[in-house]
Amino acid sequence: MLPVFDPIALGLYFVGYIFMFVVAATVAPRVAKSVSGRFTLYGAMALTAVLIVLTTAFIIYLFATVAAPGLGAYGWGFFLGLIFFVVLMNLITYFASPFMINASYGARSDPRLQQVVDEVAARLGAPFKLKAVVVDGPPNAFAYGNFLAGRYVAVTSGMLSLTDRRELEAVVGHEIGHHLHRDNALMLLFGILPSIVYYLGVTAVHLGLSSSNNRGGSPALLAIGVAAVLVSFLIQLLVLAFSRLREYYADTAGAKAAGKETMQFALAKIHKFYFSAPEARVAVQESKFRALFIYALVNAVANPFVTVTRSDVEAIKRAGYSPFEEVFATHPPIPKRLRFLDELQL
Repeated sequence: MLPVFDPIALGLYFVGYIFMFVVAATVAPRVAKSVSGRFTLYGAMALTAVLIVLTTAFIIYLFATVAAPGLGAYGWGFFLGLIFFVVLMNLITYFASPFMINASYGARSDPRLQQVVDEVAARLGAPFKLKAVVVDGPPNAFAYGNFLAGRYVAVTSGMLSLTDRRELEAVVGHEIGHHLHRDNALMLLFGILPSIVYYLGVTAVHLGLSSSNNRGGSPALLAIGVAAVLVSFLIQLLVLAFSRLREYYADTAGAKAAGKETMQFALAKIHKFYFSAPEARVAVQESKFRALFIYALVNAVANPFVTVTRSDVEAIKRAGYSPFEEVFATHPPIPKRLRFLDELQL
């Protein structure tokens, strides 16, 4: 969403980012705490999705009805061109990303992993063929692909060393859950919306400041433009919240595939691994595809031979986490994921 060449857009971006930072530090954790436990997972996902769509639609409606008289043909053309560009770039990334990921990670097929993926896919009733690939790296796994390139389940060599067969099935089930839930396409769709609202706001500010062709000095355009920029960052926070809910949803698939306790042990092992030493944090945090990972909130690593007991799982459940950091995260904290699995009714 970050503009490069436009100083007005760049300034608005940083104003919006500061606004988002303040909201995330003050309002968002309180709202999350107040609504926690009041909705089922499905209800929370539906409510968040509706808020994202309605907020986006409201800004577009406000722009079209209030700002339209001062917009002019040039402004509409510029705005529609920007929207087309944003959507086109996201679609190109969506269709090209499987090839980029395969090339970046050196993805390679593995017959033993393919067997695990096929068995878990059958257990979960997946109606499509999945390609299992191994990539090098610390313990992680991710789902990617589309109907043109194929659907992939990638597991790192570190994950294969860390987990036993049942835990690997839980991890694979989580990733197959992302495919079953169409999360790649869904997050692409929702991810476009804050960018659209942001560029809509930038367009309105530009036109409001313009003094040529009798369009200039429109307070309505300026006000709507600034409001749209600020709201775009609120929508981004909602999109991140929706992403975290989808991770819970994928965890349910992992639990169905191998059992709730096995899913908990797999997550706890990964969590414990990353809190052993700091070096693998870099490998994960610097990845362009970290939002896809089963584990994205990382801190460290070392020994790949991690053992986890039930007391370890219980201790992690009670561990603290930063509500502020959670607001900016694509994944829920592991303690919350473990507690969610405790309450999951299969």
